[in-house]
Amino acid sequence: MRAMSTPPNPASLSVSLVLYQSDAVLLDATLASLEKAVARASNSGLLHTPVAVAVVDNASPAGYRAQVEPLLHCDPQWLRCSWQSSASNRGFGGGHNLALDALDSEYHLVLNPDVELAPDALQQALASLHPAPDIALMAPAASGSDGATEFLCKRQPSLLVLLARASGQSWLRRILRRSMEHYEMRELADARELVDVPLASGCCMLLRTRALQAVGGFDEQFFMYFEDFDLSLRIAEQGRVVFNPAMRIVHHGGYTASKGWQHIRLFCRSGIQFFNRYGWRLL
Repeated sequence: MRAMSTPPNPASLSVSLVLYQSDAVLLDATLASLEKAVARASNSGLLHTPVAVAVVDNASPAGYRAQVEPLLHCDPQWLRCSWQSSASNRGFGGGHNLALDALDSEYHLVLNPDVELAPDALQQALASLHPAPDIALMAPAASGSDGATEFLCKRQPSLLVLLARASGQSWLRRILRRSMEHYEMRELADARELVDVPLASGCCMLLRTRALQAVGGFDEQFFMYFEDFDLSLRIAEQGRVVFNPAMRIVHHGGYTASKGWQHIRLFCRSGIQFFNRYGWRLL
């Protein structure tokens, strides 16, 4: 990796997290990791603090706020958390869009409440962004709860590959193994430098705020799933979409097939919307 350079002025950062009955233990770990990452980036001269964190609740059931709001009392030296309630469940992208209009930061981090940042994740990311003003979106390297590599960046999907992923059928995955590995950009496991990628995962996206605002944020026609792919393709008109192997996270979320039929239904509906917009591919 290239040596990190310190910008003449610390960058400003904002963060949004969207909740819907999100696991309180994982949310606590997310915020703790964010605080550590912010402190390290600030102490290295890369980041202006405190960082504004918008926590958006997508109309969780009564009593949920009382359960998780105490977790938002982070060290005010590093994080300034605010609670924002939506009157209805606007979906993943719609929830993040609630924070969009008020942003006046240089960079914005879209973050899932089931992601833990490595202590140097923001330090590494900001050091790479500073000398590359053509980058609009940066995606991290990820591992799962078990330590296994997760491949969050993707190539354009095909119908059969998405069917194999959503169904969870092992026989279908075996037949389509090479196509799935190509789609999942598994070669990124060996990356040591920034790599341009077509599609990034919404679980953790570091964006230039002006680029995010220029495209109007997430398209709320995608209630859940594929809104991150759609954003990746639209924001590519504002600048590069890159994978940074030095920006590391742990993602505790599961795959669609493990979340039940309601999630599979939403996945399929959004997949149809995505293919209708960007073209259908069988394989």
